[in-house]
Amino acid sequence: MNINFSVRYPGLGRLTLLSYALIILCGCNHSVQQPAGSTNPIAPVVLASRATLANILTVAGEFIPYQEVELHAKVAGYIRSIHVDIGDKVKQGEVLAVLDVPELQAQVQGAQAGVLQSQAEILRATNEVTRDEANYIALHAAAMRLQQASDARPGLIAQQELDDAHAKDEAAAAQVDAAKSALSAMQQQLGVSQAQKQQVSTMEEYSRIVAPFTGVVTWRYADTGALIQAGTSNAASAPVVKVSQTSTLRLRLPVPEAVAPYVHDGDAATIRIDALGRTISGKVTRSTGELDMSTRSMQVEVDVPNADGSLAPGMYAQVTLNVRRSGDALVVPIQAVDTSGPQPIVLVVNTQSRVERRAVQTGIATANRIEVLNGLREGEQVIVANQASFQPGELVTAKQSAMAVANDATEGH
Repeated sequence: MNINFSVRYPGLGRLTLLSYALIILCGCNHSVQQPAGSTNPIAPVVLASRATLANILTVAGEFIPYQEVELHAKVAGYIRSIHVDIGDKVKQGEVLAVLDVPELQAQVQGAQAGVLQSQAEILRATNEVTRDEANYIALHAAAMRLQQASDARPGLIAQQELDDAHAKDEAAAAQVDAAKSALSAMQQQLGVSQAQKQQVSTMEEYSRIVAPFTGVVTWRYADTGALIQAGTSNAASAPVVKVSQTSTLRLRLPVPEAVAPYVHDGDAATIRIDALGRTISGKVTRSTGELDMSTRSMQVEVDVPNADGSLAPGMYAQVTLNVRRSGDALVVPIQAVDTSGPQPIVLVVNTQSRVERRAVQTGIATANRIEVLNGLREGEQVIVANQASFQPGELVTAKQSAMAVANDATEGH
C-alpha cells in the first residue's frame, strides 16, 4: 500500500513532505556560509611628525607695587611733626616725620660731654709724659756724668752716690713708661666715648622717619602728638606711614604646573587692561622657579613701566604668553591620545597592519596637537578617531586622515 502525505500551503499547492524537508535543509546550509569578499576595518591614521609647538596661555594677573614698606620708628617717642599725607609723592631720603625723644637728646649731650672729658684727660696725660720724659733725661744725664767721673778717677765719687744716681735714673724711666701707659688708656677711653656718642647720635637719627626710596605715600597711620612705640621692642607697634614705589609695577600672575617648565625670562607677553581699555606689550622679568604647593602654580612677574601713574596697584589684567619649546617636538593630534586613564595611551598601526596599544609620555599641548616625549617614533601611524572600536592585535587597513592638515591650518590661522 502506498501512503502519500501532503501539505497544502496557500499559493503553493501540494508539496510532498520529503520535498519540504529538502527545502528546509537547503535554507539552513545557506545561512551558515561566510560571505565572499570580506575586508578589514578602516583605521583613520596620521603620521607622528616633528614640529615646533607654540602654546598660548592666557591668565589673569594683578598689579602690585615694585616696592612697598610700612615705616616704623626705631625709638619710642611723640610725633613732633609729620610732613606728608596719603597721595603725596616723596623722594628718597626725604624726612617724612620727626619724633620728640627728650631722654635721647639728654643721652646725646652726655655722650658728647664724655668725649670732651676723654679728650681733656688725654691732653693731661700727654703733658705728664712730656714732663716725665724731661725729668728722665736730666736724671739719666747726671747718672752718666757721675759714672764717667768715677771711671776716670776711681774713688773720687762715693759708691753710695753712684747708686743713688742710677736708682733715680731707673725710677725716672719707669715713670715715663707709666705715663705712656696712662696716655694709652686715656686714648682707648676716648674711643669708647666716641663709640657711645656715635650710638646715641645714630639713635637720635632714628627719631626722623625718612623715605627709603622715591615713591608715593599710600597710607598714614599717625598724627602730630601721637605716641609711637619702638618697632624693635614692641611687635604690636603701629607704623607711621606706608610708602609704595609705583613708577614701575610688578604684574604678578600664576602659571599652571603643566606650562610652568616652559616659561622663561624674556618671553613676550601681551597685557590687556580692561579697566583702562588698553593693551600693552611686556616681557617676563622673573619667576619663583618653584611651584606653590597649595595652588600647583608658579608665580611669574612682568615689570610694567608706570611713569604717568595711570596704573594703580590692585588692578587686574589679562596676560597672554606665547609659551614655546625650543627645537623640534614629536607631535600628534590631540584626539589621538587617550588621557582618561592613569597613563596616556595611543593606538598605533604597525608595519603588519595590526593595532598596537602604546603608553606614552606627553609634554606641552596646544588646542590641536600634543607633544609626545617617549613611547612613539617619528613616522609611525597613529589612529586618530574611534579608538574604542579597535582592539590590540586587530588587523586593519590604515587610511591617512586629513585631521593633521586641518589642525595645521587652524593653528596657523
